[in-house]
Amino acid sequence: MDFTPFIPTIPESYIQLFLVVAFSLVIGLSQRKLQLKDHKNEAFFGSDRTFTLIGILGYILYIIEPETKVFWGVGGCGLILLLACNYYYKLQYLKRYGLTSIVTACITYCIPALVLTQPLPFSLLVLVIVLLLTEMKEAFISVANRMNSDEFITLAKFLIIAGIVLPLLPNERIFESVNLTPRNIWLATVIISGLSYISYLLQKFVFRDSGLLVAGILGGLYSSTATTIVLSRKSKAANQSLQNRYAGAIFLSTSMLFVRILILLLIFNPGLLGYIWSYCLILFAVTFTTGMITYYRKIPTAEEDAKLSGRVNDDNPLEFKVSLIFASLFVVFTVITNFVVSEFGTQGLTVLSLLVGVTDITPFLIGLFQGEYLVTPSMIALGTCCAAFSNSLVKMGYALFLGSKSNRRILIIGFSIICVANLVLLLVGYL
Repeated sequence: MDFTPFIPTIPESYIQLFLVVAFSLVIGLSQRKLQLKDHKNEAFFGSDRTFTLIGILGYILYIIEPETKVFWGVGGCGLILLLACNYYYKLQYLKRYGLTSIVTACITYCIPALVLTQPLPFSLLVLVIVLLLTEMKEAFISVANRMNSDEFITLAKFLIIAGIVLPLLPNERIFESVNLTPRNIWLATVIISGLSYISYLLQKFVFRDSGLLVAGILGGLYSSTATTIVLSRKSKAANQSLQNRYAGAIFLSTSMLFVRILILLLIFNPGLLGYIWSYCLILFAVTFTTGMITYYRKIPTAEEDAKLSGRVNDDNPLEFKVSLIFASLFVVFTVITNFVVSEFGTQGLTVLSLLVGVTDITPFLIGLFQGEYLVTPSMIALGTCCAAFSNSLVKMGYALFLGSKSNRRILIIGFSIICVANLVLLLVGYL
């Protein structure tokens, strides 16, 4: 049967009431679940029916006098008085100090106002946030237990460098011929510090007990070169049966280099994406696949797998000296790149890109993406590809020199696949 002709006849107030009932009932059911989980706790204020009726009451009182909302305000005061009596009982007789259920009841009373005055997506967002906050108590306790005294200091540092220092810096060039200003120097530092900080938070709070696979991916998001060095050194003390896991994690960290290039392009030079996105995606797929095959080539026993160190770096990611080093490298590479391009043109840029690979190429790439050079976008893309190619060769050298000798065959084969694929794309696309 076709119900289409009847849909326009449904009064809008019916739909609004249905949404209020649905939202309030969902909140009430979440409270019921919490009561069942903690059945000894007598301090909860109502559950599914109570919260649904609170929502309905709020809707009725809101629409009675929508202009002044006097009845809705009086009803809210009455609800607050009732909740205050409940809280007094909790304090006096149960010695419980939690306010979550009481505040949730107040929010439920405000649901009709949201439904009537705000877009539906916003009301849904509020509902989702309320459900998450009421359900994630144990998760928040777990996070708080993992936090040390320096965590909020670290967060404060990031907020200072990103939200306070950056807007205050001037945007005037330091050198007339070079696109370097205090603001873009610090912006580059903030972006890299942000990637480092996100990686640090994910490893510490989300993937704390994860293995080398996740550690390699998250470490590579910040610096694949540094991650390669750390994992190579750790592999020396690992059992023979675990060597493929370290090698696979190294390849996975290398794959994140191409993701990082795309992120930097989106931030600093979106117009260049059309020249390089296919290169990055293909190299990411090849490198990631190589890493996964290597990682799972041999499955260690549960006891051996438990010995794997899943943390690449526990250091504070926002140390001032680290930020200062990065900013200095960014300035140096930008000045050198400007000089090389102006004196030697595109050939000089290609040679410089290959030489830069011996270091962390991120400062060079950001300067390259932000610069105003007399070269075509395709040549900047070529320089990016050359830097990534030489950096992969250098990481192979680090892994072979610093890592376990028993791992060398795997590393040579894996990095050879990555470098050959990189070289083929360079030859086919640009030569």
